Amino acid sequence: MSQASTPLPSLPTRPTPAPLQPTEKLPLWNVLLHNDEVNEMGFVVESLCRFARLSLPAATRCTMEAHKKGLSLVIATHREHAELVAEQLTSLRLTVTIEPV
Repeated sequence: MSQASTPLPSLPTRPTPAPLQPTEKLPLWNVLLHNDEVNEMGFVVESLCRFARLSLPAATRCTMEAHKKGLSLVIATHREHAELVAEQLTSLRLTVTIEPV
Protein backbone atom coordinates (compact mmCIF):
# COMPACT_ATOMS: atom_id res chain seq x y z
CA MET A 1 0.00 0.00 0.00
CA SER A 2 1.35 3.35 -0.92
CA GLN A 3 0.33 6.52 0.79
CA ALA A 4 0.10 9.77 -1.06
CA SER A 5 2.68 12.15 0.29
CA THR A 6 1.75 15.69 0.96
CA PRO A 7 4.21 18.26 -0.28
CA LEU A 8 6.22 20.04 2.38
CA PRO A 9 5.62 23.75 2.67
CA SER A 10 8.39 25.81 1.15
CA LEU A 11 10.65 27.50 3.64
CA PRO A 12 11.51 31.12 3.23
CA THR A 13 15.09 31.63 2.13
CA ARG A 14 17.34 34.23 3.61
CA PRO A 15 19.73 36.10 1.40
CA THR A 16 23.34 35.07 1.87
CA PRO A 17 25.14 37.86 3.71
CA ALA A 18 28.04 39.42 1.88
CA PRO A 19 31.43 38.63 3.40
CA LEU A 20 32.60 41.30 5.79
CA GLN A 21 35.27 43.55 4.41
CA PRO A 22 37.55 45.41 6.80
CA THR A 23 36.71 49.07 6.54
CA GLU A 24 39.95 50.35 7.98
CA LYS A 25 43.15 48.89 9.30
CA LEU A 26 44.17 49.55 12.87
CA PRO A 27 47.30 51.65 13.29
CA LEU A 28 50.42 49.69 14.19
CA TRP A 29 52.45 49.95 17.39
CA ASN A 30 56.01 48.72 17.92
CA VAL A 31 56.86 46.55 20.89
CA LEU A 32 60.47 47.33 21.79
CA LEU A 33 62.80 45.22 23.94
CA HIS A 34 65.45 47.13 25.87
CA ASN A 35 68.72 45.63 27.01
CA ASP A 36 69.09 44.94 30.71
CA GLU A 37 71.85 43.49 32.83
CA VAL A 38 69.50 41.39 34.97
CA ASN A 39 67.94 38.69 32.78
CA GLU A 40 69.81 35.81 31.20
CA MET A 41 69.62 35.63 27.43
CA GLY A 42 68.05 32.15 27.43
CA PHE A 43 65.22 33.42 29.62
CA VAL A 44 64.64 36.42 27.33
CA VAL A 45 64.59 34.20 24.22
CA GLU A 46 62.16 31.77 25.85
CA SER A 47 59.91 34.65 26.97
CA LEU A 48 59.81 36.15 23.48
CA CYS A 49 58.91 32.77 22.00
CA ARG A 50 56.14 32.26 24.54
CA PHE A 51 54.47 35.67 24.68
CA ALA A 52 55.40 37.42 21.42
CA ARG A 53 55.02 34.13 19.51
CA LEU A 54 58.41 34.55 17.85
CA SER A 55 60.24 31.60 16.37
CA LEU A 56 63.41 30.55 18.16
CA PRO A 57 65.70 32.14 15.53
CA ALA A 58 63.67 35.39 15.55
CA ALA A 59 63.65 35.55 19.37
CA THR A 60 67.40 34.88 19.45
CA ARG A 61 68.04 37.61 16.86
CA CYS A 62 65.87 40.06 18.79
CA THR A 63 67.61 39.26 22.09
CA MET A 64 71.08 39.62 20.58
CA GLU A 65 70.16 42.91 18.89
CA ALA A 66 68.88 44.33 22.19
CA HIS A 67 72.03 43.11 23.92
CA LYS A 68 74.39 44.65 21.36
CA LYS A 69 72.50 47.81 20.36
CA GLY A 70 70.44 48.45 23.49
CA LEU A 71 67.06 48.15 21.74
CA SER A 72 65.26 45.76 19.40
CA LEU A 73 61.90 45.65 17.64
CA VAL A 74 59.99 42.59 18.83
CA ILE A 75 56.76 42.96 16.84
CA ALA A 76 54.58 45.61 15.19
CA THR A 77 50.89 45.03 15.86
CA HIS A 78 47.71 46.86 16.78
CA ARG A 79 47.73 48.77 20.06
CA GLU A 80 45.70 46.36 22.19
CA HIS A 81 47.92 43.41 21.27
CA ALA A 82 51.09 45.51 21.72
CA GLU A 83 49.94 46.49 25.20
CA LEU A 84 49.18 42.87 26.08
CA VAL A 85 52.57 41.57 24.91
CA ALA A 86 54.38 44.43 26.65
CA GLU A 87 52.48 43.78 29.88
CA GLN A 88 53.25 40.06 29.77
CA LEU A 89 56.95 40.63 29.13
CA THR A 90 57.14 43.38 31.76
CA SER A 91 55.58 41.03 34.31
CA LEU A 92 58.64 38.83 33.74
CA ARG A 93 60.86 41.82 34.59
CA LEU A 94 61.93 42.45 31.02
CA THR A 95 62.22 46.08 29.98
CA VAL A 96 59.73 46.65 27.19
CA THR A 97 58.04 49.75 25.77
CA ILE A 98 55.56 50.41 22.99
CA GLU A 99 55.38 53.29 20.53
CA PRO A 100 53.26 54.13 17.50
CA VAL A 101 54.78 53.21 14.16
